[in-house]
Amino acid sequence: MVRFPHPLQTPHSGYHWDGSNRRFFEGWYYRITLPELKQTFAFMYSIEDPIGQSPVSGGAAQILGPDDEYFCRTFPNVHQFWGWPDRLGFGHWRKSDLPQPQFLEAKQFDRHVFEGYQATAIWHQGVLHSAGETVRWQHSIEPVYGWGDVDKSQQSTAGWVSQFQIFEPGWQILMAHGWATGWIEWKGKRYEFDRAPFYSEKNWGGAFPQKWFWLNCNAFQDQPNLALTAGGGRRGVLWWMESVAMVGIHYQGKFYEFVPWNAQVHWEIHPWGYWRMWAENAAYQVELFGTTDRLGTILRAPTQDGLQFVCRDTMNGQVILKLRDRSSQKLILEAQSDLCGLEVGGIPWEEAWRNG
Repeated sequence: MVRFPHPLQTPHSGYHWDGSNRRFFEGWYYRITLPELKQTFAFMYSIEDPIGQSPVSGGAAQILGPDDEYFCRTFPNVHQFWGWPDRLGFGHWRKSDLPQPQFLEAKQFDRHVFEGYQATAIWHQGVLHSAGETVRWQHSIEPVYGWGDVDKSQQSTAGWVSQFQIFEPGWQILMAHGWATGWIEWKGKRYEFDRAPFYSEKNWGGAFPQKWFWLNCNAFQDQPNLALTAGGGRRGVLWWMESVAMVGIHYQGKFYEFVPWNAQVHWEIHPWGYWRMWAENAAYQVELFGTTDRLGTILRAPTQDGLQFVCRDTMNGQVILKLRDRSSQKLILEAQSDLCGLEVGGIPWEEAWRNG
């Protein structure tokens, strides 16, 4: 059952590497939020130069756990990585008694993979050891929103032209909202959950953004079917650079999209602590504020020189979201949460980044 794509599978769900020796990375992000505990687990996976023999060849698994605590494990052997080209499915083994990396049923994975992970659209499992600590996890995933209206074909986050790899890197929200059921053992403590909010996204390519920002939340107060993802960056487009941003909202089965080709998108992002975006398209207006008084956690991200500590995150940010009908100014939605993921990354920021 795991091998078949789910009805909400988005474009770009499959592994993108074409087997060439060009500079290449692909990364995935899986997030499980536990609202009752006010905590989040964010799993960040990456593979770089999978052909091997490059100074930056290798993989990594990073986890941002309760209270933004950080865990990381590297995977030097790129040949122990696998990925499905036509659907969401990938994994990396660090130690196993089997010769060929591949997706395994849960009990087989437990029996044969002593360290590693595997992930699909509906299953997520792994075990890692580092610095005397162990993290294990195993949970199923029920999709709710992909990227688009639930009763229509799912969309590319960067639009249809993203299939031509004009933009570097590519970015795709895989599942704007879902429900995860299972458990995570984090450094001696077991967290069990039933239908916890789940989110996933990915990026890939051979070039890297100069700087970027990101906001994500699908655990709003009294709004179980609301999901927000917003972000922006300075990215490469063929032979020049451009600054772009977007806001995507899924609410009660409908998708509200604010992107450069259908809306005016503006932002004011400070080096840390303050995120503001506002946008309007032909029918709607959106405004969102993200703030945090936490210091955040420095994370690694793929760069031209391999994984580097170039971004800062917190999973316990505050966010306020307002969505209006543009013509009548009627308030469609107002929501808030203190479980928003907030990030800035790239070149050192010395002042606020404003556009509009």
